[in-house]
Amino acid sequence: MTIAQELEAQILRYYHAEKWRVGTIATQLGVHHGTVRRVLAQAGLPPRAPLQRPSRVEPYLPFIRDTLEQFPTLTASRLYHMVRERGYVGGPDHFRHLVSLHRPRRNAEAYLRLRSLPGEQAQVDWGHFGTLEIGRARRPLMAFVMVLSYSRQIFLRFFLDARMENFLRGHVAAFQAFGGVARVLLYDNLKSAVLERQGQAIRFHPTLLVFAGHYRYEPRPGEAPRMRLEAVARGNEKDLNSYCTSCSA
Repeated sequence: MTIAQELEAQILRYYHAEKWRVGTIATQLGVHHGTVRRVLAQAGLPPRAPLQRPSRVEPYLPFIRDTLEQFPTLTASRLYHMVRERGYVGGPDHFRHLVSLHRPRRNAEAYLRLRSLPGEQAQVDWGHFGTLEIGRARRPLMAFVMVLSYSRQIFLRFFLDARMENFLRGHVAAFQAFGGVARVLLYDNLKSAVLERQGQAIRFHPTLLVFAGHYRYEPRPGEAPRMRLEAVARGNEKDLNSYCTSCSA
C-alpha cells in the first residue's frame, strides 16, 4: 500500500523533529502502526527506543547502600524517612522494593548436623500447652517430652504442673515405653533439672543426679540455651519442637 508523499513527509517530520512515538503518529494521522514503521524503515530511521528516564532514587543509592552496610537490619520505613529528609520525593512502596534489592544478604550459615548412635542419646524438655479449667481452678497443661536422638522417636506425657515428681515420672514412663535408657540425656535450662548454669558449666538438681545414678545414665547440658517447644530451633541442635508443635491435648 502506497501513501501520499505529503503524509510520508508528515510522518518523518513528527518522528524526527517533534520526537513523537510511532503510536502517537499513527493515532494522530489516522494510519496503521505498520505503515508508520514502514515509512521510517524506508527512510533509514529505525523505531526509537523508549526514553530511559533517570530514577528518582538514583542520586540517593550511595547513601542507601552505605547506611545498609552499616545497619543491615534498619527498616525500610526508617530509611525512607531519612532519605525524604535529604530531598527524595518518591513514594514509600516503590522505595521499599528498591531497599529490598540493595539490602546486604547474610551469608548462609553452614553447620554439621549432630548425629548419634542407637541408644546413645535422648533429649528431654517440658512443653507448655496453655491451661485447663478444672472446676473453678485454672491449671497449666504441661507436656513431658523425650526424643531419641538417633531414631527421632518421641515420647510425650501430659501433666498439670512441672514439679520434680512429675518430671521423674515422665522419665520412668519414657524408659518403659522405649524399653530401655539412653546412655546420655540432654537437658537445657529446665528448672526441674538445672540449679545454675554458666555457659557449658552446669549444676544439676541433686534429686536428678540421684535419679540418673539409679538408672545409670549421664545427664548432660544441651547444646543450646533454653528452648520453648513452640519456638524454632536450629537444625543441628534440638529437634523437639518439630515434633511437639503438632501435638495436642
